[in-house]
Amino acid sequence: MKNNEFFKGKNILIVGLAKSGFAAAKLLHSFGANVAVNDKQPREGNAEAEMLEQIGISVECGGHPLSLLDGEIDFLVKNPGIPYENPLIAEAVKRNIPVYTEVEIAGLVAEASIIAITGSNGKTTTTTLIGEMLQNSGKIPVVAGNIGTVFSEVAAKSTSQEILVAELSSFQLMGTEKFKPRISVFLNLFEAHLDYHGSLDEYGKAKAKITENQDENDFVIYNADDEQVSDLMKNSKAKHIPFSVKKQFKEGAYIQENALYFQDRKIIELKDIVLPGEHNLSNIMAAVAASMLAGASTEQIGKVLTTFAGVTHRLQYVGEIEGRRFYNDSKATNILATKAALSAFEKDVILLAGGLDRGNSFDDLIPSLKHVKVLVTFGQTAEKMADAGRQAGIETIKRADNVEEAVPVAYSHSKDGDVILLSPACASWDQYKTFEQRGDMFINSVHKLK
Repeated sequence: MKNNEFFKGKNILIVGLAKSGFAAAKLLHSFGANVAVNDKQPREGNAEAEMLEQIGISVECGGHPLSLLDGEIDFLVKNPGIPYENPLIAEAVKRNIPVYTEVEIAGLVAEASIIAITGSNGKTTTTTLIGEMLQNSGKIPVVAGNIGTVFSEVAAKSTSQEILVAELSSFQLMGTEKFKPRISVFLNLFEAHLDYHGSLDEYGKAKAKITENQDENDFVIYNADDEQVSDLMKNSKAKHIPFSVKKQFKEGAYIQENALYFQDRKIIELKDIVLPGEHNLSNIMAAVAASMLAGASTEQIGKVLTTFAGVTHRLQYVGEIEGRRFYNDSKATNILATKAALSAFEKDVILLAGGLDRGNSFDDLIPSLKHVKVLVTFGQTAEKMADAGRQAGIETIKRADNVEEAVPVAYSHSKDGDVILLSPACASWDQYKTFEQRGDMFINSVHKLK
């Protein structure tokens, strides 16, 4: 472990417990830092707070009092989801107290080299693919970050023989200063999380921090088909590795004669790739580039691509009942992700959609609904979604109370050969704690039909 001595004796305030805050607090405490924790949830029933206090970490619950900043604080580590407009965070910035996320800690303590992946969509698929390609090639990948395992916790245990493969959000990257991956991957940039970042420009800048500290000995893999991403990457000092489904960049990943190539090396025939959709082809190209640069073998990459059928909750094939194929795309929490999912199918689709109302319309989704024969809506946006369906000319539009009810409704309006797709285009928090819980409910409902 490198740089753990850096934290010894430092006064650090952790704001927001959850998974990352809890892990960061324990880790920094073990390095000899003076750690204090603040969480807005009430003290009663806060198991994490109780566990931290048992090892000597002070925890203040029930709000974010500004008095927490009155002592000497070297830096603050915040939960990525807490906005910078939060009064405590805003005051820390005003007082020139550095505000980090636990990704900054991970970068400082990791012995392993790091492959970091960001983008508006496709991060989980790409991250998982890289992990499997490296694993199959005899490497020792450790998948972490926004995909489910706290990055700093994994990084602290890593060795120089391992490769950390981390999915990182704009929220996480925004709170970094010295973070420097060996290989960075920037998949795409679309309008998302603007309620947090304020504008697409600021959102893009946060994502671009993934390559900010890279130099000529590092690599930045980026989507050359995305003009905004390409512009953001112009200032990167790392070696540029583009990927494109439209053009042939010989220094990167490209399509030639219906096959995927990386730097003049044929990887696989497109017909042999089992993961559907052009958007997934972009994710695959990015994963191939990262894996090849990290030492994976062409043969093993090809084997992964002939068997990999998607990650849980991201266009996940659930099963078939009487000729109807079910797909769980619960991770599609914005319009763009649902558009991408719909583009993967060229036949009749029964779409289940709806969820948290963030105030936006669904006009941008209308052109992608051309293959949708039945729309089943649910959640806060049920009526907005139905309105978009009517404008798209969908004749059969049904409303359900939730995902569990939507599945049998969808099945009752289906026939042999149809695709029944959960791709909500909305966050889950109006009815479910997480998109994973929503997806699990869909899967359970499909199994009940069987």
